[in-house]
Amino acid sequence: MKTIGEIKTEFLNTGYTGWQELCDVYRSDERAGVTKLVQQYEKKIKNLENEKLRMHKMMEYEHKYEHLGYLCGIDEVGRGPLAGPVVACAVILPHDHHILYLNDSKKLTAHKREELYDVILREAVAVGIGMAGPARIDEINILQATYEAMRQAVSKLKVMPQLLLNDAVTIPQITIPQVPIIKGDAKSASIAAASIVAKVTRDRLMAEYDKTMPEYGFASNKGYGSAEHIAALKKYGPSPIHRASFITHFV
Repeated sequence: MKTIGEIKTEFLNTGYTGWQELCDVYRSDERAGVTKLVQQYEKKIKNLENEKLRMHKMMEYEHKYEHLGYLCGIDEVGRGPLAGPVVACAVILPHDHHILYLNDSKKLTAHKREELYDVILREAVAVGIGMAGPARIDEINILQATYEAMRQAVSKLKVMPQLLLNDAVTIPQITIPQVPIIKGDAKSASIAAASIVAKVTRDRLMAEYDKTMPEYGFASNKGYGSAEHIAALKKYGPSPIHRASFITHFV
């Protein structure tokens, strides 16, 4: 008879497609440790099936329009902060991708976003990033700067899409047909992927700024107006990456 440790190793070394078979094999084993192990993996199987169903719903728009050709999800991050750029991302996923856990980036942990960032960049047909810095935001306003960053993201795609799936907005000055989807980052896998890449890109950038301007706490607040950030702003004045048009109430 195999030890509980050996059975645990067997589960660990088996891909999820083999978990159910192992559960069936060891379900009759009455040892408490084995019973617990089987229960754990049956729960994992159920969670995985639920996630596959959720992702199937997240592909609703992609399936609806896939006959048109390449579909591109677009989202941005950083419209609200007092400092740093607004970052937009455009992502074209393969029609037959099997990426799980894509969601509105705000609903994911930082660790999960980093993990998915690598998966998206590895599996995507194309990814484009666009940015508008604080000076540009002050010059043309945050909405126009966001549109500019989105257009830039689309222009950097190595493959031109036939349709854009956007999170809530219709981007001016773009000839590609667009479908704005309210709360799209929670309804479309492509938009969710774009939100994750945009978020990780911007967070990493703010962490770099923190190294040269640690007094503002950019690594933790990402430029948003936390109490500590506002206190630092009042104490030290604005940094080169603060948006002048956003901080008039504080300095």
